[in-house]
Formats: sequence, structure tokens, C-alpha cells
Amino acid sequence: MIRPYEPDDADAVIAVWQAASLVAHPFLSAEVMAREKARIREIYLPKVETWIFEEDSRLCGFLSLIKNEVGAIFIHPSHQGKGFGRALMDKAVALRGRLFLDVFKENSIGRAFYDRYGFRTAREHIHQQTGNALLRMEIG
Repeated sequence: MIRPYEPDDADAVIAVWQAASLVAHPFLSAEVMAREKARIREIYLPKVETWIFEEDSRLCGFLSLIKNEVGAIFIHPSHQGKGFGRALMDKAVALRGRLFLDVFKENSIGRAFYDRYGFRTAREHIHQQTGNALLRMEIG
């Protein structure tokens, strides 16, 4: 089931983000991860439109939108490959149509998902906070 984010979901959202990030972003330092974890709770979640995927009343993943930008999509590793990410992206496409996102070039898991979904790489640029390469992708 997909539903809107509620403030009581914050701990579960951060737990999913952390578990998925450890798998998808092993190249990021512990310092960067700690900084992002704080920013998710304090800055991002209060300001973005977030959708939750639940199964059996358990938060399995989420997607955050900033207008037509996919700011985040994370599925807990134990729930990946079950179509939850596709369902969340389908929701985003239904809401916005054309979508954009940035993905770390080293994130082979995310890139494979976006490629399968139909996103196209528009350009490459550098993530200022880490110096890692990002791919700007779009669909629609």
C-alpha cells in the first residue's frame, strides 16, 4: 500500500534510508552518512512530499518529491526486488509526469533500477559535498 508520509514515520524512514544506503552507497564516508541522516530528519522530511510503501503495516520503502525532482527513493534491502520501488516510481510519474533525479555514478543498484524503469542519462556532474560523480537522469 502506498500512502502519504506522516511525521510519526520519521524513524522508520531513516532506518530504511540507512539500511539501503549502506548497500547502495558503500563509497560514502561515515561522516557523510551521519550528516545526511541528520539532514533527512531536520531539513528534508519536513519540506518534501514523501510517499511511503507499506506491506503488512511495515514501512518497506519511500519516495520523496520536490516538484518534478525525485529527491530520494529507498527500499529496505530485505524488500528489494518485489516491485515496491516500481510502484513508488509509478506513483511519482502519475503525479508529475516528467521526472528528474541525480544518482551517484558508483551506485550500480540505483542506476540499474532507473535504467530498467526507462530513465535516460542527460549529463554527468560532480556532487559538491563529496566530490563523487553524479548522473542527471530524466523520464517523461
